Amino acid sequence: MTDHPASLLFADRYGTQIAELLSELTSLRQDMVSGTELAGSRLAQVHPTFRVSAHNLLHYLALRRHDLRPLQQRLAALGLSSLGRAEAHALASVDAVLAVLHELAQPGTSHPLPADAIAPDFTSGGRLLAEHSEAVLGPVPATRDVRIMVTLPGEAATDYALVRDLLRQGMDCVRINCAHDDRAAWQQMIDHLRQAEQEVGRSCKICMDLGGAKLRTTGLPPAPAVLRISPVRDEFGRVLTPARLWLTSKELPQAALASGTVRLFFPQAWLRQLSPGNAVRFRDARGNKRKLRVRSTNEQGCWAELRKTAYLVPSTRFRGPEAKATLQELPPSDSFLLLRPGDELQLTRRALPAAVADGMPGTALAPAVIGCALPEVLDYVKPGERIWFDDGKIGGIVDRVEPDILHVRITQARAKGEKLRNDKGINLPDSNLSLPSLTAKDLEDLAFVAQHADMVGLSFVSKATEVEQLQQHLSRLTERAVAIILKIETQRGFEELPALLLSAMQAGSCGVMIARGDLAVECGFERLAEVQEEILWLCEAAHVPVIWATQVLESLASGGLPSRAEVTDAAMSDRAECVMLNKGPRVVQAVQTLDSILRRMQGHQRKKSAMLRSLHVAQTTWHLERATS
Repeated sequence: MTDHPASLLFADRYGTQIAELLSELTSLRQDMVSGTELAGSRLAQVHPTFRVSAHNLLHYLALRRHDLRPLQQRLAALGLSSLGRAEAHALASVDAVLAVLHELAQPGTSHPLPADAIAPDFTSGGRLLAEHSEAVLGPVPATRDVRIMVTLPGEAATDYALVRDLLRQGMDCVRINCAHDDRAAWQQMIDHLRQAEQEVGRSCKICMDLGGAKLRTTGLPPAPAVLRISPVRDEFGRVLTPARLWLTSKELPQAALASGTVRLFFPQAWLRQLSPGNAVRFRDARGNKRKLRVRSTNEQGCWAELRKTAYLVPSTRFRGPEAKATLQELPPSDSFLLLRPGDELQLTRRALPAAVADGMPGTALAPAVIGCALPEVLDYVKPGERIWFDDGKIGGIVDRVEPDILHVRITQARAKGEKLRNDKGINLPDSNLSLPSLTAKDLEDLAFVAQHADMVGLSFVSKATEVEQLQQHLSRLTERAVAIILKIETQRGFEELPALLLSAMQAGSCGVMIARGDLAVECGFERLAEVQEEILWLCEAAHVPVIWATQVLESLASGGLPSRAEVTDAAMSDRAECVMLNKGPRVVQAVQTLDSILRRMQGHQRKKSAMLRSLHVAQTTWHLERATS
């Protein structure tokens, strides 16, 4: 046997530590392998595409059942891998460390590891993730490794240029939210996308999200019809973005528009006089002179802009180039309840009391009352459980439960009060809810989705049976391979993620969306960063692509300028396979900015690994030292 003086010296000095590490890692490896044996029935149902990946997921879960931090420190002290990047190849990572430890313990002696497990090696783990990602999200762009998904606004159904510009700036996937618009609008969006693909020369995948059983507030009566329209201004009051209005007629086909778009109805004959550049003058409800500027027209109406705040009422008169007109209809204003810490709120399944219906918006009622759009949820709530409204802006504790009413004590709101309106989300993170993940509307929408989408988003999923149910519906509706995207947006969905993944892996392709809006409310804002990290790790172990979603560059998409924190968040999103932007008036600019951030970051980061490209600052310092020496 050849002598290895350095290795022998190392073994002599650290022999006890090496022996302990060998024993500990060998036991850990046995635990990892036995974990797959216990899950044999689940593994047998996995699609062949995911056979190796499912084994790796179980290996990784067995590994992470242990607190590895002391072991990591001892491995690092010997200059060995601390298993911190084992996700894509868990067993291979442990085996590699074992091989080095055996060599250190007995230099020059062969120590073959048992080939007793189905597992990816260091190369195939990353390759499998890349292949599965391409199957769901399409090929990676030429200039970056992460795709960009964009939620299409309603106006994408009528504005072809918007879809084309999004694709041209770097959009790789579109998301259509089936909770908004209708089939006709969805079809128009898809038609525009296909047309844009031909013009731009790039393909784009389609994801359609099913609405799911979303808990929302309801029942507040409408307030008087007063519409306030205002441009976006900076802190000095200067106009950043004029208010954009859609002028149309009840007599014309109605275009699908983005949620929140102001739509004003006029007689069709009056609209015909308007051309781009025309001014439409009026006095608002306060008597102030105001002016709309027409920007574009088509057969369904015209877009106009307003640069000063105006208040409109049904009697407001508008003067065009040739004639005057009154609004055909003005929708009533939203009512709201103004809630402060210490207030009582009653969440009811019944029709609201007359006292509420007669009250003005924001009127202090004792107590405030609002309805729940899914009244059956009240059956699952217990006293002492937390409840959140409107993405966590308002929080409370359920003090008392009656058959038709939850008595909620408000604990979280601004001191001056927080407004609660209709159609705002309700989260019950402590309650053991039993709601269907597929509603009647979802099943109705699924017929369209199955024929047109590449991916279908399963909202509020929390049980493996819900995934299997959707798979069964898809198999009946189409022979196309439609990937299920697990939208992780509840505490239970997060806790059940391994089981959800194994169920989704029964099909040939699947993905996960980190839906951070509801997820932050459910898990707690302070825990969101930790939760999203764990989701990334588990999905990498399963070789399943991740879509990083919610409020990415939101300030930029809505107002034209991102916050510093949003830029950092966008940079961190580089560790996912896809990043999703929500709609907004500046969403094209947001795509362009996100594309630039992702291209820059891929030279620095790949998943959890720092990529050590050469640094310009280091080169500059080196030349400076040479110049001064």
